[in-house]
Amino acid sequence: GVRLLLHGLCSNTTVKSLDLKGNNLRTMGAQALGKLLMQNKSIRRLTLEWNSLGMWEEGFSFFCQGLRANNFLQHLDLRNNQINHQGAGELAMALTQNSSLQELDLRWNNIGLQGGRALLNCLHSNKTLKRLELAGNNVPGDILKAVEQALDHNQDREAILSEAQNQVNILSKEVLSLKDEKNKQFMDFVDTVDKQKEERARSEKMSAARVSQLQEALDEQYSIMNSLKTKLQMTEAALALSEQKVHSLGELLNAVKQEQNSVAEGHFRELQQQKQEGADREGRLLHDLSAASEKNLLLRNQVDELERKCKVQQDQLFQVKQDLTNTTAELKLRAVEAEERLEMEKRRFKQSLEDMESLRVKEVDRMAQHMEASERSMHNRIQRLEAIRISLEEELSQVKAAALTERGQAEEELIKVRSQARLEEQQRLEHLEEKLRLMTESRDEAQNCCLKQKEMVAEAQAKAKQLNLYADGLRRKLDELQQDLDSKEEEKVTELNKVKVELQEKIGHLEAERAAQDGLREKIAALERQLKALSSNHREALLDKEGEISLLLEKLRMKEAEISRMREEEAQRASFLQNAIMAYVQGSPLGTHGSRK
Repeated sequence: GVRLLLHGLCSNTTVKSLDLKGNNLRTMGAQALGKLLMQNKSIRRLTLEWNSLGMWEEGFSFFCQGLRANNFLQHLDLRNNQINHQGAGELAMALTQNSSLQELDLRWNNIGLQGGRALLNCLHSNKTLKRLELAGNNVPGDILKAVEQALDHNQDREAILSEAQNQVNILSKEVLSLKDEKNKQFMDFVDTVDKQKEERARSEKMSAARVSQLQEALDEQYSIMNSLKTKLQMTEAALALSEQKVHSLGELLNAVKQEQNSVAEGHFRELQQQKQEGADREGRLLHDLSAASEKNLLLRNQVDELERKCKVQQDQLFQVKQDLTNTTAELKLRAVEAEERLEMEKRRFKQSLEDMESLRVKEVDRMAQHMEASERSMHNRIQRLEAIRISLEEELSQVKAAALTERGQAEEELIKVRSQARLEEQQRLEHLEEKLRLMTESRDEAQNCCLKQKEMVAEAQAKAKQLNLYADGLRRKLDELQQDLDSKEEEKVTELNKVKVELQEKIGHLEAERAAQDGLREKIAALERQLKALSSNHREALLDKEGEISLLLEKLRMKEAEISRMREEEAQRASFLQNAIMAYVQGSPLGTHGSRK
């Protein structure tokens, strides 16, 4: 019956405790128990009191073989089983390879001196047994004391191992917390990069709107040119009509010449005087035109100077990308160097991030290696302690004190490792704060450059206002001249041919001005292409940039916005100059003749 019961329990996984006390088990029962211990993995407590298993040597040896193969049983009760010194030797051989049994009760057997020594020798290799009862076995007292000391040593070793495991768990938790903090910092950094990308998209939208405004201004200039062309066509038609009138008046004059011969001389003198006055006025007008053309050239020179200043500002902008250290002369070289510096900064930042990550990984590995080394050293020390215990059992108290001191040293080493990790983290934080401080200083320098550029723009605006006032004065003078010419228009019919020639020259000047406007338009288009190229380059660079590159790109966006404003102001100044020239041409004597007729 016991054999069938134990055969059924071999595959059972729920029974944790089995009590077979007082069942008179014999050889078959002992063999069934050995098979059960070989196959079952759930039983933790087995009670076999009052079964006389020691009488059957073959069955008990098979039982000991099952105990040797079992790694799950923790409590075994073999009281009153008539186990002799041979059974104790087989049981000791089983215990040398068993690594799970913690309590063994062998009271009231017949183990004797040899059995006690065998059990004592097995405890040198068995480190898991914590409780061994040998009362009533005729075992000498010194062997019992040695057994108790070995069991105490096993208990101390188990306590030390548990403490070391707890420290390892604490360190692993701290490493995980450090990893979580690093991941949080990285996620915060990614969020800041996304925000900077959004700001970049908004700035690109604003630049696109400004480009559309420039296009509208160019369309307005095209419409002004078309209106000027229509006015020229009207003046040509008026000139044709004036030629017809001159022909008719010539016929009338030929008819009236005979009647006004006496008056012709006086009129001729008056006409000569008027011609002289007209020639003087024409000379003054030509002088004013030459002065205006010189002023136009000066304004063009100023525009060129402004363009050069714009180029210098662009150079300064790229100089900010190169840590505000070097200056270059040409805008294209500055752009190439700035892109190269951006790539270098990007690679450097990536390298720094990789270095930081590798340092972090190395630190984690180093801490893990240190923990493994400390654990190995603890195991080595435990083995050495065991050797010392075997050789010097009477000095066990001193060995315990040494173990305690070594544990304190291990804790101190752990504290040192923690403090060193914290110091390294603080040093990294200080290094990052220093970088942030340097970047804020560079931002302040860029803001100072922006203020200087704003002052230059204000000076240019003041100059533009002065030019507008001067143009208003010229308009008033032209109005006065127009009034004088209106009073004597009838007397200068013969000079219409000269006026026509002058109008053709003016048309040539207007065409030259239109060509200049086309050149300016081409320059604006080139600048727009440069802006598009820069924006595309910055867009591509924004995909990989981090940290310090984002700050530099924010400065670049500010500089580009200022450059676009400068360009808009330059375009406005060019349109103002064109309007002033057109107004001057329209207000000249040639323009007034055409407009009146």
